[in-house]
Amino acid sequence: MGDKKTSGTGAGVSNPDRTNATFTTDELKHAFYDMVLIRRFEERAGQLYGMGLIGGFCHLYIGQEAVVVGIQMELKQGDKLITSYRDHGQMLAAGMDPRGVMAELTGREGGYSRGKGGSMHMFSREKHFYGGHGIVGAQVALGIGLAFANKYRGTDEVSIAYFGEGASNQGQVYESFNLAALHKLPCVFVIENNHYGMGTSVERSSASKQLWRNGEPWGIPGRKVDGMDVEAVRLAAQEAIAYCREGKGPFLLEMETYRYRGHSMSDPAKYRPRSEVDEMRKNHDPIDRVRRDLLSSGVDEAELKAIEDKVKAIVVDAADFAQSSPEPDPSELWTDVLVEG
Repeated sequence: MGDKKTSGTGAGVSNPDRTNATFTTDELKHAFYDMVLIRRFEERAGQLYGMGLIGGFCHLYIGQEAVVVGIQMELKQGDKLITSYRDHGQMLAAGMDPRGVMAELTGREGGYSRGKGGSMHMFSREKHFYGGHGIVGAQVALGIGLAFANKYRGTDEVSIAYFGEGASNQGQVYESFNLAALHKLPCVFVIENNHYGMGTSVERSSASKQLWRNGEPWGIPGRKVDGMDVEAVRLAAQEAIAYCREGKGPFLLEMETYRYRGHSMSDPAKYRPRSEVDEMRKNHDPIDRVRRDLLSSGVDEAELKAIEDKVKAIVVDAADFAQSSPEPDPSELWTDVLVEG
């Protein structure tokens, strides 16, 4: 999956090649840092869940880091983000404080939703992150609402609506395609195709075998991208975001990626062979790819180790903060729940 050519074109859109990538060494370091931060944060979250410190559901992003990092590198202040329940990676890539994210996971007062949202329901108006959402596909309709607000205000800001291949055939997703195309809304639809909706493979659940073409009935251009390659992701994001900023309407990106863990922490993932996961980890890991690129560009191994040590300290600090932060006062049960007009 990782090295084969996966890009496709739709609605007459050109097909940029990954070999045209122009990442500087500093940009590669930035991508490496962000992806390692997401990976180590998620690993620590998994440990805290196993210790009983995270309740409810917890869906980890391990393996999919290149998708959010590559797209985030092309966004500017004011662009909006919305996603589903596998959301911690988007939060960290958007610059949300790891302390606040981990504290929310553990249901503590210092969390982004004051300990009442948990894994699925965190928000940051400062970072223009409008939440993870637990209802499959529901965030896509909200995503075009954010895009409508951008257009209504006369800005060139875009909305990024992330959803999985399991949500790609939801009715409200197609309704959103229609409205976004009809009103030329600046929304980039991003399908994170990790091949398994809960325990069902996409081959068994989708009659459409080319999800990047799902917007064609409404004239929405699409592209299939190697989502394990942060440079390929960024190149595709450049095209899609520029298309939206120019007022041409929505764009659809299918990111072919892979999650190493189960659907959630309670999923043993017995529906796929261990050899499949091992193959992805060994030959297509997005962090290993960037590490190799950095080493081949002359960056010293010691510098990469320093980045990893910095990330480790941040994650340890976030976990310590979460565990030392108090639980919400019972009076908080009634705050931030209802806004009266």
